[in-house]
Amino acid sequence: MEVMSSNFIHTFIDEDIAEGGAYYGKKVHTRFPPEPNGYLHIGHAKAVFVNFGTAQKYNGLCNLRMDDTNPTKEDVEYVDAIKEDISWLGFDWDDRFYFASDYFEQMYDYAVELIKKGLAYVCELNGEQMREYRGDLNTPAKSPYRDRPIEESLDLFKRMREGEFEDGKMTLRAKIDLASGNFNMRDPVLYRINHMRHHRTGSKWCIYPMYDFAHPIEDAIEGITHSLCTLEFEAHRPLYDWVVENISAPSKPRQIEFARLGINNTVMSKRKLRQLVEENYVDGWDDPRMPTIRGLRRRGYTPAAIRSFTDQIGVSKVNSTVEYGFLEHCLRDDLNETAARAMAVLDPIKLVITNYPEGKTEEFEVENHPNHPEMGTRKVTFSRELYIESTDFMEEPIKKYQRLYPGNEVRIKSAYIVKCTGCEKDENGKVTAVYAEYDPETRGGNTPDGRKVRGTIHWVNAEDCVDAEVRLYDNLFTVSDPDGEDGEFTDYINPDSLVVLKNCKLETSLKNADKTDRFQFMRQGYFCVDLKDSSAKHLVFNRAVNLRDSFKKK
Repeated sequence: MEVMSSNFIHTFIDEDIAEGGAYYGKKVHTRFPPEPNGYLHIGHAKAVFVNFGTAQKYNGLCNLRMDDTNPTKEDVEYVDAIKEDISWLGFDWDDRFYFASDYFEQMYDYAVELIKKGLAYVCELNGEQMREYRGDLNTPAKSPYRDRPIEESLDLFKRMREGEFEDGKMTLRAKIDLASGNFNMRDPVLYRINHMRHHRTGSKWCIYPMYDFAHPIEDAIEGITHSLCTLEFEAHRPLYDWVVENISAPSKPRQIEFARLGINNTVMSKRKLRQLVEENYVDGWDDPRMPTIRGLRRRGYTPAAIRSFTDQIGVSKVNSTVEYGFLEHCLRDDLNETAARAMAVLDPIKLVITNYPEGKTEEFEVENHPNHPEMGTRKVTFSRELYIESTDFMEEPIKKYQRLYPGNEVRIKSAYIVKCTGCEKDENGKVTAVYAEYDPETRGGNTPDGRKVRGTIHWVNAEDCVDAEVRLYDNLFTVSDPDGEDGEFTDYINPDSLVVLKNCKLETSLKNADKTDRFQFMRQGYFCVDLKDSSAKHLVFNRAVNLRDSFKKK
């Protein structure tokens, strides 16, 4: 796998590992710490590439750690999905797979250590009171329990653990600075009471550490050198450093923040993605319109395309929004080189070649990719009756129309040149069949007499083509920033984000398409077999991206 490009994080790391630096002589060690309360999305993919890619660049290590400190939201289903998605993206954590809950006992001991040092106390303010006493920039926060004797806090904290008190009755708070201009340092909560079963530890614990307390401890225990996280944690860094400085931690990691990924015409809040699923706006977390890794994978995205996207947008300290069209551009670039070509007719109409012998069938050998002969060839069959796109015929052509109309010649791709002789209509005037005559001297689409034929159309053989359902996907939202608009974000769901075509005709070679394959349907776009709904009896193809690259034109 290609090593990621250098960025400001690597500049900091270079300084840290240089002679005299804080981590001189140490192996660079990062971690990716997802919370198992939902599926990974494209924003998480950027964090995956930053953490695993940085470790790869320095020949270091990257741990995978589930941040399961909040039992109200976590599920083993998400744990398995996260592991699978990271593997699909191309990364391996070897035997370095951990849970925050692995360290609950050590975290408790470190909390006791802080109490004994006079740096933490048990507070009995409830949530509403804590907000009331938080103060503002001109007014310090306050707590009547801040000077509680150490022995009393130790006793209460032990009883909190033993389950004596109900939820919300008490918290353990750090004793830092009630007047700090950084509100994260105004005696933040380190532990809260929560009598809820944990998916790994069961009912063993009824107190759980807050993320800002747990995270630096986890990093320190695992020997992380550089804790890479998104920009919203920048204001939390002083607390991160305070924790590792004031406990007997085995190491002292450095936190570095980078800008998170924003993409237009979508949402990436886990809460809002869950709402889309639970209120049936989409067909699950893996719906191809979702920005989840599973959705993108089902739509036809490749790990290489996602990696190219994250590498090209770079790593910065300033939040910004990237056009969805650029993500599509990266996929198109990848599939243009790697996807085999095939013919598919999405809105079929029959073409009858009246002078072609009835009962005759012949084969044409065509390349799977025009620029990659190593991808081989395939055979397509040709007979008297074909299917073509309905838009490839006009009885009364518009200006500059180069396809079939009475008297005009076109190339039937890789087969013959045909001349349109007319059409058949039903009682409502709708065209039901197009008629043409072929020139047997033009096999392979050649013109031995040198005549010019401008139009070329794709086709499938009506005798052996495969029926399929094809799904055309577009942006899920009609506006660039559904979060920033007035009203509920679901008000801006795009009613045309999914168009299902039921009567499509595919060349017979696609009958046995593998679910990992992607294809360019000639003149249509790039498509893949649907991972969930497709079967041998009911083929379903999803459009990954169309052929037209509007982003490149910009």
